[in-house]
Amino acid sequence: MYHNPVLLQESVDGLNIKENGVYVDVTFGGGGHSRKILEYLGSEGKLFAFDQDEDALANAIDDPRFTLINENFRFIRQFLKFYGIRKVDGILADFGVSSHQFDKAERGFSTRFEADLDMRMSKRNLLSAYEVVNNYDYDDLRRVLFQYGDLRNANAMAKTILAKREEAPIKTTEMLKEALQKFLPKAKEHKILAQIYQAVRIEVNQEIAVIEEFLLQTPELLDEGGRLSVISYHSLEDRLVKRFIREGQFQGEAPKDFYGNVDVPFKKVGSLIVPSKEEIARNNRARSAKLRIAERIIK
Repeated sequence: MYHNPVLLQESVDGLNIKENGVYVDVTFGGGGHSRKILEYLGSEGKLFAFDQDEDALANAIDDPRFTLINENFRFIRQFLKFYGIRKVDGILADFGVSSHQFDKAERGFSTRFEADLDMRMSKRNLLSAYEVVNNYDYDDLRRVLFQYGDLRNANAMAKTILAKREEAPIKTTEMLKEALQKFLPKAKEHKILAQIYQAVRIEVNQEIAVIEEFLLQTPELLDEGGRLSVISYHSLEDRLVKRFIREGQFQGEAPKDFYGNVDVPFKKVGSLIVPSKEEIARNNRARSAKLRIAERIIK
């Protein structure tokens, strides 16, 4: 299977779908969330989906109500405008890497396979994991490993990578693992490797910047009463989503109106939703998923 969608029913329920509304699935992948949304749409309803990964095009849904856009969702506003859409009734985002990307060895996403250092979600990206590992200076490498991988040994790891690449370029995932072997005690090898890969992958795909750019466009795109349904997988992502829903921005306090009332675009709907034990048992990749739902405030 291309991808087993996480929190499928809960995230789609969160959209509170109107039969003839316009919806956007910004992370199409295998199309699981999109297919579920289409079940609730009437003949006049519309669903637009985004995916920058060329492999996802093979999963396009043959349905006149559906349009798949092979682009990064950071460009959501301009591509919807191209299709004549200025306002939508709901937006769903699932920030996880698809099972397909993890399971396709040559993409270089997984710790399970030896592959070239790639990790690009779109082959059109100029920056690859090879560039990050072999060309970043010490400060940037340390920042990536610490900020995106939460690695306490980020300083020492960065120094080690610099020393190893002086001997020869680090070309493959296995060579990166060998270079950092002294930081990988047997009991924690898989966990620490996953953190290293996550850090490099986030940098390669500019995932945090993309999420910020996307979220900042949602208040303008969502009609009053429209819903935002977002699944995140690590604390960096979830903090951005939580703060944006609460404050309407990523730094500082929420703006206030003339009367001192907090002036934000969204109100949260319900509380944080996490997968059930049953879902985690069926799909281990769901274990860290967090779903937050917000509604565009009616002014």
